[in-house]
Amino acid sequence: MTHILYIGNKLASEERNASAIDCLGPLLEGEGYRVYYASSKLNKIGRLLDMLWACWRYRHTVHMVLIDTYSTLNFWYALCVSQLCRLLKLKYIPILHGGNLPKRLETNPYLSRLLFCYAYKYVAPSAYLKKAFETHGYTNVGHIPNTLSLAMYPFKDRGFEQINLLWVRSFARIYHPELAVKILKNIQEQGVKASLCMVGPDSGDRSLQVTQTLAETLGVNVRVTGKLTKEAWIALSEDYNVFINTSNFDNMPVSVMEAMALGLPVVSTNVGGMPFLIDNKVNGILVPPNDEKAFTNALLAIYSRPQNALQMAKQARMVVEKIDWKQVRQLWRNVLQ
Repeated sequence: MTHILYIGNKLASEERNASAIDCLGPLLEGEGYRVYYASSKLNKIGRLLDMLWACWRYRHTVHMVLIDTYSTLNFWYALCVSQLCRLLKLKYIPILHGGNLPKRLETNPYLSRLLFCYAYKYVAPSAYLKKAFETHGYTNVGHIPNTLSLAMYPFKDRGFEQINLLWVRSFARIYHPELAVKILKNIQEQGVKASLCMVGPDSGDRSLQVTQTLAETLGVNVRVTGKLTKEAWIALSEDYNVFINTSNFDNMPVSVMEAMALGLPVVSTNVGGMPFLIDNKVNGILVPPNDEKAFTNALLAIYSRPQNALQMAKQARMVVEKIDWKQVRQLWRNVLQ
């Protein structure tokens, strides 16, 4: 049996969304791998120390260390863990996340080389990050997409007599949640009946308060549910007919793939890895970031041409069928063998 240490922010709770480690880890366990995890510590310093301790504790047990690697605070976790792995002669694989990670390669080239040049391999969930890393000279990059178990996501044909918007993400600045409220206001001003539901936890950076205050100021009613279980938001999605992604930075967000699986036409900002996932006006619509007018026009086009929207939704489902876990698991086996 192959033993794996998985390093990441294992913080899923009633208040926090599941991250990559919470999704991929159990899938690997289901394939027969023995997976150890670090860390679920809420304190940031405590989390780093726990990650390092896990490397030391399991140094004679594990065959491989997987490291979720992002562009912000987690970059430093990944850097520290990678250097300890080097000292302990442990093979490690950074799993590349975050649409802004290529900028980290530019702003911290030396530290990036310390982290990535000594890796056994790297895994990019999106073709966007694979291409970005190869552009910077990192050639040993495998592309293994984020995955879904499609049996959980029933496809539904939807009517478009009105626009019912669904937004699913953490309330954080990089995801620009207040833009969704402005879009709702614009649609209603065009005389179209519309609603907005926003699902996700509060990140703590005041984005939730800013969004709710803006809704009150503009005089629009926005339903905010907080964090929901996967099953709960999938059930909720049946009452909505368009998914919007307002992010300023992105890679290959699972929430967008889930919407595509469910038959929700997606309108998203054209940032990061999104054009590698969505073929504009074929299986979704891409618009410039922070452009409420472009969002509004795209949504009005869906409203006025519902048959086109239904066709895009069917095409989107075909895209995500290619990343069902039944297809993706062999790619992980190839990396971990």
